[in-house]
Amino acid sequence: MRFARGQKRERGTDPVASAWFAALSCSFPRGEAMFIEAVKAHRDGVPPQLAAEIRDFIRQEVNHSREHIAFNRAIEDAGYDITEITARVNRLVDDTLATPPIVQLGITCALEHFTAMFAHQFLKNPGSLATAGMGDPHLWLWHAVEEIEHKGVAYDTWIHATRDWPAFKRWRVRSLLMVLVTVRFLRNRSNDALELLRQDGIEGWRARWGLVSYLFGKPGILRKIFLKWLGYFRPGFHPWDHDDRHLITQYDGEDSLAEPAE
Repeated sequence: MRFARGQKRERGTDPVASAWFAALSCSFPRGEAMFIEAVKAHRDGVPPQLAAEIRDFIRQEVNHSREHIAFNRAIEDAGYDITEITARVNRLVDDTLATPPIVQLGITCALEHFTAMFAHQFLKNPGSLATAGMGDPHLWLWHAVEEIEHKGVAYDTWIHATRDWPAFKRWRVRSLLMVLVTVRFLRNRSNDALELLRQDGIEGWRARWGLVSYLFGKPGILRKIFLKWLGYFRPGFHPWDHDDRHLITQYDGEDSLAEPAE
C-alpha cells in the first residue's frame, strides 16, 4: 500500500491535532524496527502458528515504517524541522536496545498495547483523525487495521519467552515496564508535539492547554483509552480479551484507502 505519494501537504488548520499525529509518526520508523528485533530475538522454538504470525507481524511493521518515513518527509516538506525530535527518538530506542532482550520484548508488548488502543479509537471514531490537511487519514486507518490484526503477537511471544517464569514474576515485570513506558511515551510524544507547535508560533500555556484539551478533553483519546490501559495490569491479561476485529471489517478491502503498491 502506498499513501498520497507526490501530493503536497500543507500545514494543518488544526495545529494541535497535526502536531500530535506528526509526533506519533516521527516515533514509528525507528520504534517499529525495534519491535521487529525484539520479537525476532525470541522466535526460536515458538509454536508453528505463532511463528507464522511473527512473520506476518514483521512484514506489517516493515510496511508501516516505510509509509511513515514517507509521511515524515511530508512533514519536513511542509516546513517543519524534526531533527531534534528524530534525535530524541533515536536516543530512546538506543537506551532500550541497551537493555536485556527480554526487557526489550516487555517494552514492545507495552507499546503494542498503546498502538492497539489508539487503533481501536481511530477505527471506532474516524472523526478523531482531525489532522486537518497535515496528514492522510487513510494512512492512519490502514495502520490501525493492521495494529489490531497483530495486537497479540508480541504478547504471545512474551508468554512463550517467559514460560518458565512464575506467574507473579511475569505480571510484576510487565506491569513495571508498562508504567515506565507510559511515563516515557506521554512525556516524549508531548514534548515532540509542543516542539512542532512552537514552530507554528504556539508556545507556553496556550500550547500546553491546547494539547491537554485535545488529549483529555475533545476528542480525548487518552481519556478514552484509560480503562483499557488499566486493564493491562490485570493478572491474566491478554490483548485478545477485548475482541475488536469487527472494526477491521469496516475498512478491510476498501479500494479507496490507498494507492496500490507497484
